Amino acid sequence: MVARLHSVAFRGIEAIEVEVEVDVARRGFAGTTLVGLPDAAVKESIERVRSALDNSGYEFPRHKAVINLAPADLRKEGPAFDLPIALGMLLADGALVADEPEKYLAAGELALDGRIRPVRGILSAAMLAKERGFKGILVPAENVREAGVVDGLDVIPVTSLTDAAGFLSGQLPLEPVTIDLDEAFAVASQYDCDFADVRGQEHVKRAMTIAAAGGHNVLLIGPPGSGKTMLAKRVPTILPPLTLEESLESTRIHSVAGELPHGVALLATRPVRNPHHSASTPALVGGGAIPQAGEVSLAHYGVLFLDELPEFSRTALESLRQPLEDATVTIARAHATVSFPASFILIAAMNPCPCGYYTDSRKTCKCSPQQIDKYLSRISGPLIDRIDIHVEVPTVPFSELRSERDGTPSSNMRGQVLSARALQRGRFGKDGKLTNARMTGKLLRKHCKIDKTGEVVLKQAMTELGLSARAHDKVLRMARTIADLVERADITPDDLLEAIHYRRLDRQL
Repeated sequence: MVARLHSVAFRGIEAIEVEVEVDVARRGFAGTTLVGLPDAAVKESIERVRSALDNSGYEFPRHKAVINLAPADLRKEGPAFDLPIALGMLLADGALVADEPEKYLAAGELALDGRIRPVRGILSAAMLAKERGFKGILVPAENVREAGVVDGLDVIPVTSLTDAAGFLSGQLPLEPVTIDLDEAFAVASQYDCDFADVRGQEHVKRAMTIAAAGGHNVLLIGPPGSGKTMLAKRVPTILPPLTLEESLESTRIHSVAGELPHGVALLATRPVRNPHHSASTPALVGGGAIPQAGEVSLAHYGVLFLDELPEFSRTALESLRQPLEDATVTIARAHATVSFPASFILIAAMNPCPCGYYTDSRKTCKCSPQQIDKYLSRISGPLIDRIDIHVEVPTVPFSELRSERDGTPSSNMRGQVLSARALQRGRFGKDGKLTNARMTGKLLRKHCKIDKTGEVVLKQAMTELGLSARAHDKVLRMARTIADLVERADITPDDLLEAIHYRRLDRQL
């Protein structure tokens, strides 16, 4: 007898329907064959299923069984097929009778005693189930909040194999779970940090406001302890709130990567990823034999913070060029090409020299000019060219550290950012997600016109600083953002001068 159920596999963050076929013969020697391009974790499911059936009061089929995971040319990985395989065994052997097993999609890892453990990618699986017209999806109880955000789908939480079998047979009624999206957003959309915590550094906060308003990348340069990390981690607090569409896409990436916090239905705050400088290139941009999302994709719609920038490997840093330009990562393998979204703001931080005190007025730098040049040369010119804003972060004076007055709060900065983003949405029309930092050449010529005085200012800066053509365009984009912050239609020479100020380190680096 042949039983058919449905589960999912993943290509990148995209869920792909997998038909689980189980055929248990009525004669012949005992044995189980699993086909359909399974990886080691899927092959091992046979032993987990055997123990789970035995310990749940069922009998493992005594005759030959063949399990096929279709389509056969798609690589299957992970333990999520345990549950549909076990249910298929019961149905094919006649130990379970169900009227509509094919109307439900199922995913879950089995423990040896029959309990069902959580698995990755349940949100993408639930979205696929709704798209393909399934009545519902059987998910581990610990994944139920994640799947419950998909409206119009029966999300059935199961804690054990007997629960799943009882539900399909109609002997155990289980109520579908739904999640109130508004409530989930309200609970999870609060940040636990604020720019008011940062004493001093008002000029850096200004640069961060410009970065958030236009989606520009930032490089912070300063001695140890000057507040670079504090500043970078507070950038999400001034970015616009995530929309539902952005939240779902960001949550899908974290779910498939296994990075979604326990019990969280949706990511309602913008992510901040802070990889260690020893991170490999695949860890940073994604990769592996079966391509997985890297840190740049986990930072999608949020902030990627690279502290101690020169300490990262040259190869890893150069691999950032494509996502910085295209907001996507494409990973090519012999069997498939996978793309991951990677629209993020890069905040990088570094010391001005190996010892860190070259610009510190209170401590003496012990580095030679040759050591400083060698240290700065670890970052290539093309990468620096792709970072819009270079800003120095000096040591905070004692008087400001001990001041009772809070710094500029995130709420004030966010208000300016939201106003500037509203202007950009009106400016770019149907491309509502487009920011000034990602204007095309055509849009740049249309929206970044300058007068004759501005032409003189820009020409002088290009000559004296040796700015590249890319830096020229980035200056204009930043000037457009600076004008947007005060809701000014035209770019003035003062806007250009401030934008050029943030490119002063081009020649030095």
